[in-house]
Amino acid sequence: METQAIRVMLADDEPGIRLILRKKIEKTPGFSIVAEAKDGKEAIEKFDQLRPDVVFLDVDMPEISGIDCARIIQDKNPKCVLIFATGHEEYMSEAFEVYAFDYLVKPFNMARLEGTLQRILDRNTQKEHLLSPKALESMKKRPSRLLLHHKDGVTFLDPSEIILIQREERATVLYTTNEGRYVIPDTMQEIEARLDPNLFFRCHKSYIVNIQYIRDITPYGRWTYVVQLEGTKHDALITHDNYEELEKRFS
Repeated sequence: METQAIRVMLADDEPGIRLILRKKIEKTPGFSIVAEAKDGKEAIEKFDQLRPDVVFLDVDMPEISGIDCARIIQDKNPKCVLIFATGHEEYMSEAFEVYAFDYLVKPFNMARLEGTLQRILDRNTQKEHLLSPKALESMKKRPSRLLLHHKDGVTFLDPSEIILIQREERATVLYTTNEGRYVIPDTMQEIEARLDPNLFFRCHKSYIVNIQYIRDITPYGRWTYVVQLEGTKHDALITHDNYEELEKRFS
């Protein structure tokens, strides 16, 4: 079965920079460039239309800056890989505040760019495994139940069945055991306040995980990691600071 190519968008107001990136990415197996944008407004429009997996962003773009574009894109899809490719090294701290995967400084070091692309490929090919029924049965359950309002009515849910909560298309989505999925009107802050802090951990502004289901944590970008979870094919992101806090819980 052929693996689907990773879809890339390039956003930079300099045609020459887009050309350099395009030539390098097109020569790298596993990637496909689906769009180019000359300014921030066009980048957001094309992102909404095409939903690329990876976006290369210049920081200093007309209409909407690359940093603001990144914030908008992350709100729409927190798992989109954001890479800043810019001549402005002083914006690095702002870039990593929006959990950038990498920050490439112009003129590009081709070996560095190759390394970034390889890390994306490695991340994309990681296998995810479902938890066995026997292991699910052994999970400790809490007696209290959570009432969830959603478009189909209400659901009474044992909180221990919740594996992951994330922001998705500007909505809050709960993923549960047995492949359950609930879209609720609560904000992340509101649902977090209703959960047991000993069981649930806010690892990222867009993710809350049930710590009982954490299987692996692997590097993602410079200061971000991927949390792989038992019982679901979905994963989460965790910031470096939150990773250290989580480590303290288990030490």
